[in-house]
Amino acid sequence: MQLDEQHADAVALRLAQIALEAGRLLQRMERAITDHRVKPDGTPTTGADLAAENLIIARLQEAWSDIPVVAEETANAASPDHCFFLVDPLDGTSDFIRGTGEYSVNIAVIKGTRPLASVVSAPAVGRIWIAGTTAQSGRIAGEKVDSIAWETAKVRPAPERDLVALVSRRHGDSATETCLSSLAIGTRRTASSALKFCLIASGEADIYVRCGPTMEWDTAAGDHILERAGGCVIGCEGLPLTYGHEDRGYRNGPFAALGDAALAQRLSLPSVAA
Repeated sequence: MQLDEQHADAVALRLAQIALEAGRLLQRMERAITDHRVKPDGTPTTGADLAAENLIIARLQEAWSDIPVVAEETANAASPDHCFFLVDPLDGTSDFIRGTGEYSVNIAVIKGTRPLASVVSAPAVGRIWIAGTTAQSGRIAGEKVDSIAWETAKVRPAPERDLVALVSRRHGDSATETCLSSLAIGTRRTASSALKFCLIASGEADIYVRCGPTMEWDTAAGDHILERAGGCVIGCEGLPLTYGHEDRGYRNGPFAALGDAALAQRLSLPSVAA
């Protein structure tokens, strides 16, 4: 299967099947998790992270053997090419350890500097989103993508007041609060991992701002899904995020995920990450 715009929807379905398999593995390991440690960057990891990553890389290489895979746990094992995969096998490891269920499997294929197809699967809450040329969402109903009743994912217009902002439980910072204070936020809803992009894509929220550090594998899949649902993810220059920056360790700068692009006019992001 070629990795191009013509086949993007079929590629997204193939990625979804891989994510479903990884999700089942994570659910089995979640019930018996006993090991976790803190990596040098201060983030937690478990044996489940690596097991899911190994599975995903193996399945991607079965389908596309010549395409590099840049994945969180083994990010230094491959360099990006004009076309490559970005993988976060377990986004929301802290929630996985705590048993909240708010974790996801994120897989995106990058063509040039932007995603071509992607999936975000949240196995413990039974939801999945994909995007190729369009964005779709569904409820996980079995082990195969054929069992999912897909629906078009579509953002909602932002209300004048009482915006719904998605915020992280453990990653708040003053720069993010300053950005949100310029908007008429009515509800702050906590959510973890790439689910925040997807909830906006499904019209369940309006904005997610992150000024603290994130990595490209955290955002690429959700970014693409939100864009294809009619929203956008912008950096501090008001431009879309780009991917494949090995020279900066795959770190993102500050960004805002918006359901309604008009919100960008009312938002000011800092020029550097907090």
